[in-house]
Amino acid sequence: MGFNFYKKSPRYIDPEKAAEIVAQLPPFVMPVGVFVNEREEKIQEIQQLTCMQAIQLHGDESPEFCQRFGGRVIKAFQVKDKESIKHMAHYHVGAFLLDSYRDGVRGGTGETFDWHLAVVAKTFGKVILAGGLTPENVAEAVKLVQPYGVDVAGGVEKEKGIKKFISEVRRASRP
Repeated sequence: MGFNFYKKSPRYIDPEKAAEIVAQLPPFVMPVGVFVNEREEKIQEIQQLTCMQAIQLHGDESPEFCQRFGGRVIKAFQVKDKESIKHMAHYHVGAFLLDSYRDGVRGGTGETFDWHLAVVAKTFGKVILAGGLTPENVAEAVKLVQPYGVDVAGGVEKEKGIKKFISEVRRASRP
């Protein structure tokens, strides 16, 4: 479950509120802190306060910066073309989150990208697919990419859409 600590995001959550929510999560749900170009000290401070078990970095973080947090790092890449993914080779992280590119926007565009590029990106490590996933297209995306996971926010409704989204992921994941 992702908690967005990027203040410019419409999905931003105050760290104290996130800590309250995390304290109530069942043991099998992993809280992930989402950051964009944040200082290392601030990330560590929020991690301590909120008990985030992993961090997701959506900014211009270097491979060296990512390694300071150990293996529980998800590094996001905005995919525009094949050039967008070649830099993944320099990162040694737990997983890569692939999202759609839009100039000036750090994710959450609600747009898809060429999923064939995500297949190529899997050569660099585990891939979490994001960007415009909906109940209507997630089965196709999972069948083509066979990602480690999928990330969704705006592409589903609060009730009916989430259930349909999850059932489509399960259906597509079956052999």
